[in-house]
Amino acid sequence: MRPEPGQVLHFSEDPTITRFAPRVATTARQPEPYVWAVDAARCPDYWFPRQCPRAMAWATPSTTDADRERIIGSGSGHRVHAIEYGWLDALRTVTLFAYRLPAAPFRPFGTPTPHAHVATEPVEPLGPAEPVGDLLQLHEQAGVQLRVLANLWQFWDAATTSTVGFSGIRLGNARPRP
Repeated sequence: MRPEPGQVLHFSEDPTITRFAPRVATTARQPEPYVWAVDAARCPDYWFPRQCPRAMAWATPSTTDADRERIIGSGSGHRVHAIEYGWLDALRTVTLFAYRLPAAPFRPFGTPTPHAHVATEPVEPLGPAEPVGDLLQLHEQAGVQLRVLANLWQFWDAATTSTVGFSGIRLGNARPRP
């Protein structure tokens, strides 16, 4: 599930949204209200139940061969996502929806590399919510390795102290550090 040209996507478990109004997310690090969306490159970050903690890593031009092997693995694609065993059933059974939104009101958000797109005005979807489908299959089709771990923190610590690109979402919902 990816946006078409001129679109960004918003993923949700709620298929009834008819208008997205800017708001301050409960996990926000900034006080400004936004409508949040993602482009094609960051869609895989959201192929999860909303509250599912996940740690993600990918090769970048500056990733060393040693870090690529250690974090991503050899011959296993360019990207890896990790979740905890306690979230596997939810990943298999959640019904996730994507809303296609016009890209025009949005601007890239995040430095040094944008990780999202934000709008400061209300945005109406271009159509009804679309079921995303089998999330495991989406990962497989995109060549994204999915790891299921007892605890995310060892993987997260390895990724964040390496030369790979990384992102963590809903890590506050992860099991405590061992």
